[in-house]
Amino acid sequence: MTGDLPESDWRLFRQLREVTLERLCKRALEEVEVAARDAARTYHERYLNVFRLLKERDREIADAFNDPRRSRMIRQLAAMHALGLLEPDELAGFTPRTRTTIEALAERPAR
Repeated sequence: MTGDLPESDWRLFRQLREVTLERLCKRALEEVEVAARDAARTYHERYLNVFRLLKERDREIADAFNDPRRSRMIRQLAAMHALGLLEPDELAGFTPRTRTTIEALAERPAR
């Protein structure tokens, strides 16, 4: 599908990429705050939990946002959608074919 992506989908992807990256980073920082303040754990356990969270979120950021290209757009949009970063009205802005592909890929388990 990469070769025949509508220009409108590419432009929307580029706009939403910044918005969704901010959403994911906000979520990650909120999770780090909670983990860092977990008084039921030792400071070392908190540190390890924060480190684990950041590694996981870093992998998610890489999958969904690194090296944006037309050839990677659908896969990155599916990753964003699977992470719950796309609002329904944002997803609705894509062409039906792109939307259907994104939704189908987002439902597949990660490899």
